[in-house]
Amino acid sequence: MNTITEEKAAGLQIAPQHDFMSKLRHPSVLPRLREYIQWRRGKGERPRLTPVSINLDLTTACNYYCGHCVDLEVLNSGINHGEQELFASLAYLADNGLRSVILIGGGEPTVYPKFREVVRFIKERGLQVAVVSNGSRTQVIAEIADQLDGHDWVRFSLDSGTEETFQKMHRPRKKITLGEICAGVSVIREKNPKLSLGFSFVIVWDQKLLIKRATIEKEAVVNINEMVAAAKLACGSGFSYISFKPFLNRFPDGGEVMDPGAMEDMENTLSTIRFGLSEAKLHETDSFRVLESTNLRVLLTKEWASFMRQPSVCHMQAFRHVLSPLGIFNCPAKRGVPQALLGGKDGFANANKSECTEVIVASRLDGFDASRECANITCLYNPTNWAIERAIAGEEELENNILTEQDLFL
Repeated sequence: MNTITEEKAAGLQIAPQHDFMSKLRHPSVLPRLREYIQWRRGKGERPRLTPVSINLDLTTACNYYCGHCVDLEVLNSGINHGEQELFASLAYLADNGLRSVILIGGGEPTVYPKFREVVRFIKERGLQVAVVSNGSRTQVIAEIADQLDGHDWVRFSLDSGTEETFQKMHRPRKKITLGEICAGVSVIREKNPKLSLGFSFVIVWDQKLLIKRATIEKEAVVNINEMVAAAKLACGSGFSYISFKPFLNRFPDGGEVMDPGAMEDMENTLSTIRFGLSEAKLHETDSFRVLESTNLRVLLTKEWASFMRQPSVCHMQAFRHVLSPLGIFNCPAKRGVPQALLGGKDGFANANKSECTEVIVASRLDGFDASRECANITCLYNPTNWAIERAIAGEEELENNILTEQDLFL
């Protein structure tokens, strides 16, 4: 193991939503983690390798055409879930250790015809659910808002502080304005005043070199100077928080990559982001927060390299997957990448299919070399993977997490 890497990663400040090791030590999940560690030590049978948490891509269809989208290659491909298999998979997983579902990625979840039924199905099984949406259909979110509880959340990817930038960045196929989306927040609030509602802002800087490295040419609209305007808008519209994160692009090898070296003027860019954050935080109130993602924090501290030095084994693929119309994948950053494929989209539809998928997961643990496959990725799971490495080596004790009310989104 790379001790220097472990110490650096462990010493960095991780955003609470990305403290995955703490979540794996939740009393309802810790037995699964301990079984896994014993198996990796060679002391026991292979445990169940069904996920604790999934990213569920309901559809590849999207009603936007965002120039900065990392999934442009698969959008509106016409590839869909089989409805029967999707619900069967959710039921099987819920009976076999699933704790949370994030409806996100690959398309706009609210355009899926059975979106409301999926949310209801998930909640009836006692699972936590989150929705990441482009915000174009706030009325649909309002219709399911009263089904959500304290651990559930909804986040809108808006990435702008002005109407002009919003239209340039997102290019909605049907007319919708940033103002209309923000106005829809009050309707959702009426249905569920306690629901956590987020305004997501991906910071896009001048990155001509980065675009050249991507799989397809993109039109990335720079929004770095609208951080403060966005925070003010989010606060005034009734959002619970605004979350700032850095721009990612998909490299030719398929990975979602943050590439600071491609900034034309790194020092000026980082200075602009720091100033934007400090000014945005002036708008914080008792009911509104300004959040920084972990990868933004490591960008600003220039410690991103510590999160790019992965152990050979990605242990997290034993605990969370991406279930999409394209198949089951081992990581959100590797959605659609052949090397990360764990099974077909119906790979958890019943016990027999699940066993086949779990065998593939077991083989991927040693056959998918994360130190090579993910060498360019600033991986949010990096500290957790190193912590599990230490636990397997007997260097770290695993205690129950006393925060038993913590969310279980991985």
